[in-house]
Amino acid sequence: MLDGVDLDVAAGEAVALLGPNGAGKTTLLKIVATLLRPSRGTATVAGHDGARDPEAVRPLIGVVAHGVQLYEDLTARENLKFWATLAGLPADADTLAQALAEVELERHGNARVRTFSAGMKRRLALARVGLARPRVLLLDEPFAALDARGRKWLEARLESFKAGGGALLMATHSFGRELGAADRIVILAGGRVALDTPRAALAPDDVQRLYAAHTEETS
Repeated sequence: MLDGVDLDVAAGEAVALLGPNGAGKTTLLKIVATLLRPSRGTATVAGHDGARDPEAVRPLIGVVAHGVQLYEDLTARENLKFWATLAGLPADADTLAQALAEVELERHGNARVRTFSAGMKRRLALARVGLARPRVLLLDEPFAALDARGRKWLEARLESFKAGGGALLMATHSFGRELGAADRIVILAGGRVALDTPRAALAPDDVQRLYAAHTEETS
């Protein structure tokens, strides 16, 4: 449950949400994604109120949940074609090929997703949301199941997204280099923002120390 969270994410900025289980990280992502309605207050994306005008918000956002939500018995290309068709987006061969190439899966387009590693599935999920060219990305544990190469690749992708003016909000339990793409660290505790600080000046040990201090205060 959230309790008076006040948070802005600017274009070209990435915010990492940290907090213990139950702190409200996933709830906040779901509200921004228009999957939940706030009981009070507002959540706006590019000036649109998500509760009042969700149809204006949804084309602007891309969501990759902790579960990648792919169809295991379809191929990578068939997954993308299905989602593109469902969303009313171009689903021609060139568009799908480009989407696969952007996540370095062009050689696996005809392979069934059940044969993919967890990291490959996460890449395909990112390709799926990328079809709509969203202005906002909402990611839940985006670095989960990725090896060192995959984490480095994703960092580069997120930096490119920001450089293009995209806004990024990601929930994570990580204190390591996965926070490298974040411009700000926001710690949620007890449904509130316990800390909102720039990341650049913080070492990994600083993040862990601040996390422990602010989450223990509300435990």
